Amino acid sequence: MFMKQWWGTAIVAALLLTGCGGGVQTDGASDKAAALSEDRVRDVLPDDEAMPDWKQSARPTAVKMTDLYRREACPVKGNAGCEESRFFGASTFRHDDTAAYVSFLVIAYNSEEAAERAYDVLWDGYYGDKAGPRAKTLELGPLGDERDARFGTSGFNGEAGAVTQTRVGTTLLWTEAASTGKGGIDEEDVRELATVLAERSRQAQNGDAVSASLGG
Repeated sequence: MFMKQWWGTAIVAALLLTGCGGGVQTDGASDKAAALSEDRVRDVLPDDEAMPDWKQSARPTAVKMTDLYRREACPVKGNAGCEESRFFGASTFRHDDTAAYVSFLVIAYNSEEAAERAYDVLWDGYYGDKAGPRAKTLELGPLGDERDARFGTSGFNGEAGAVTQTRVGTTLLWTEAASTGKGGIDEEDVRELATVLAERSRQAQNGDAVSASLGG
């Protein structure tokens, strides 16, 4: 099966049905990471400009976290891990030359503490298993405040698949990457994709223009 419970198709489709409205302003004390607005969550998600050589499959979309999206984003008992979450966003891309796909996911929380509490709940309870039962731990380096990754296979013929989870301040971030052909994505590709998402979140929480891109 192509990527265990590949969330991108169902979740992004659901997000797109809602459209994308404005959000409340970024808030938070100056000595702490900001709690992001809906608009800034959308900014965090990579777009065409941030992903040269990739084609957008679903545009960056952010929505207010509701019961529906808690069930999608935190599909563990009682939707644990979504407590104090504010907004939820996703975007997806494909790479025609390598038959690779990547989905980006963001959950924005009210505080760093809320994001920190959710981290292990979601990694241990759901996301950490999404690269397959024989996936190996992948080191991401000093990325974000917390980070985990697994690299394995997502298909019957050994096609590569990977999942990363990172906490940057008040956000939890995921990349899910896979390929329909062997060699379509490698460990360095996975690190680069996770780095772009983490840096975009850092820029947004610092109040900077969000500009991080692959190769940038």
